[in-house]
Amino acid sequence: NVLNVGEKVNSHVSYTGSAISMYTHTGTHIDALNHFGLDGKIYNNFSAEKHLGDKGWHKTGAETIPPIVARGVLIDIPKAKNLEMLEDNYRVTKEDIQSALQKQGVKLAQGDVVLIRTGRMKIYEDSQKYMNNSPGLGMEASIYLANQGAMIVGSDNLSFESFPSEVDGNYVPVHTFLLAQN
Repeated sequence: NVLNVGEKVNSHVSYTGSAISMYTHTGTHIDALNHFGLDGKIYNNFSAEKHLGDKGWHKTGAETIPPIVARGVLIDIPKAKNLEMLEDNYRVTKEDIQSALQKQGVKLAQGDVVLIRTGRMKIYEDSQKYMNNSPGLGMEASIYLANQGAMIVGSDNLSFESFPSEVDGNYVPVHTFLLAQN
């Protein structure tokens, strides 16, 4: 009765509204540069003290990402290993990337968008299998991609990097390296 139109009108005219809420990491997405940081600082040394407000970061949100127009390079790790899919918890190495690129006859260039295929999408519809023990990138592979000039990196697995972490005291070292440090 918010509009004060009366019981007769409310009995005659009905209304239903729905609300939608979802986490930003639902399905295919891109991590904003503020997704992970180290010691209170995110990409470009923006600090939580100066740049984090009560409604989120004032810098580096997903809304600040410009259109991405660049060469895309798919690195098919399972194919290079004659597999359909990488095994559970497999940590992709620098050598894996180099071998796959050589077999594909591709060289990385500054500014490439690099997508790593683990084959995990093969089991996407079985959410328990897909989400548990996912293979992913290791630190050495991440450092290699950054040094080769990759502008953006992505993958077909759940969390991009492999677990458990290779770095004591940092449960997502690939994320913090690529987002906050590089």
